[in-house]
Amino acid sequence: MSTVIAVSAGNIVVWAVWAIAGFACLASGVAVISFSNPFYSALALIGNLGSLAVLYLLLSAEFVAAAQVLVYAGAVMVMFLFVIAYVGPQQETPWKGGPSWQTVGAVLAAGAIFVEIIVVLGLKAGGRLSHVEPVNATFGSPGWIGRLFLTDHLLAFEITSIVLLIAAVGGVILGEHTKRRDVGVEDAG
Repeated sequence: MSTVIAVSAGNIVVWAVWAIAGFACLASGVAVISFSNPFYSALALIGNLGSLAVLYLLLSAEFVAAAQVLVYAGAVMVMFLFVIAYVGPQQETPWKGGPSWQTVGAVLAAGAIFVEIIVVLGLKAGGRLSHVEPVNATFGSPGWIGRLFLTDHLLAFEITSIVLLIAAVGGVILGEHTKRRDVGVEDAG
C-alpha cells in the first residue's frame, strides 16, 4: 500500500512540475512577442528555453535538456544580447500606413501552424500516426546524436553555424551604421 502512495505522490510531483514548466513556457513565449524592448524579449526567450529544458528533463532527455541550456540559453542568447546591446534602441513608428512585414509574417506563421495542426489531427484520425517504430538503447545518447550531426546532417549543421556567424557580423555592421548616424546627428545639432 505504501508503494502505491509513493508512486502516486511521485506522479503528482511530475504533473505539478510539468504544469508549472508548461505555463512558464507559454507565458515566456507570450512575453517574447509582447515586450516592446528587445532586451526584455531576449530575457523572456531565455526563460522560455529554460522551461523547455525542464520539459525535456521530464521526458528523460537529459542530453537535449543540457544542450538546450548550454547552447541556446547560453551561447546563442549571449550573442543575441550582445547584438541588441551593440545596435541599441531603434525608434520606429508602428503601423505607419499599413501592415508591417512583422504583422504579415506573424499572420503567415499563424496560418502555417494552423495548417500543421489540421494535418496532424487528420493523420492521427486516419490512423497513419499509430505505427510504432522500435527504438534501440543508443537512441538519444550523446554519441548517437553526435554521429548523426556529423554524418547524415553535417551540411545542415555547418549551414547553421555559418548563418549564426553572418547574424553576428550583420549585428556589428548595423551597430556601426547606427553609431555613424548618431554621430552625424550630433555634429549637425
